Amino acid sequence: MKKTVSIFSDLNLSRKDNTLHLKKDDGTVTYLPVETIDTLQVFGEVGFTKALLDFFSQQGILIHFFNYYGYYSGTFYPKEHNNAGLVLLDQVKGYLDESKRLALASKFVAGYATNARIVLQYYQRRGTDLESEIKALESGVPALAEVQSIEELMGKEGNLHKLYYPAFNKITENEFFRYRKRSRRPPEDPINALISFMNSLIYMTVLGEIYKTHLDPRIGFLHTPNFRSFSLNLDIAELFKPAIGDRLLLAMINKRQLSEKHFSFETGKCYLTESGRKVVIKELEERLAETIQHPVLKRPVSYRSLIRMEVYKVEKYLVEGIDYKPYRQLC
Repeated sequence: MKKTVSIFSDLNLSRKDNTLHLKKDDGTVTYLPVETIDTLQVFGEVGFTKALLDFFSQQGILIHFFNYYGYYSGTFYPKEHNNAGLVLLDQVKGYLDESKRLALASKFVAGYATNARIVLQYYQRRGTDLESEIKALESGVPALAEVQSIEELMGKEGNLHKLYYPAFNKITENEFFRYRKRSRRPPEDPINALISFMNSLIYMTVLGEIYKTHLDPRIGFLHTPNFRSFSLNLDIAELFKPAIGDRLLLAMINKRQLSEKHFSFETGKCYLTESGRKVVIKELEERLAETIQHPVLKRPVSYRSLIRMEVYKVEKYLVEGIDYKPYRQLC
């Protein structure tokens, strides 16, 4: 099974046949068979040649780059090998059809609200009083079907965040991770640093699964395409940020897997340290590899497979007109 490889050290990458050599400045070399690599996540200073990038492109290996603070910088996205012209045309038509675009975008936001509510219900069953937050999230979903523009929909999504994130304080009861307000660029405190880093990993995971399908990640529906980044992965990630990311980060906080030593602080800024990033990445990769019994397929599927299946559901909606029902976590 292919895996995501995260590189934190400063090193040089080279290739010999189908083996990737990771050579540190002290001369230490690690060898990785290329056929085992799905994605590289680069946090350190890494040197490589154009020929190696060409090889990665041939192998369909994505490379995500993060800056010194662990903030996502960009992606080396290999030449698409699964793209189909007719699917691209249908994807563009869906974007240009305002009613179809709005209908799909609304379902992404409704899916986010549903999965966020299920996260809170999980902790409600374990003794945390979250009844008011759960009802508030439920009451916000019907209005999503009545929005008249993407801008209005984004506003309502922002309101859902304001209802949802403060509930983290009841779930964790940890003053170090106390949520006060959402801050992103830069995150101002540990909980925001953790949310932002986890979200960026979910975005990259979804991007990697889109790459294996026929859809173009540059054309989103909720998040408007622009000249700087992908957007379809941001759309689909709305479903999995609460279902995978938030469930995992809340569990890590409650299990005390993260503490003050995993964060660095500057004036008005807070970031995960290398050791903190390693903890989060390890836990996420393990969660993505876990399997659950699929209610329709009647067989075990991994969480990573669920993400790719979601991409195919969006494709079927755009190409075949099959009604799209966003992913809903089971419990």
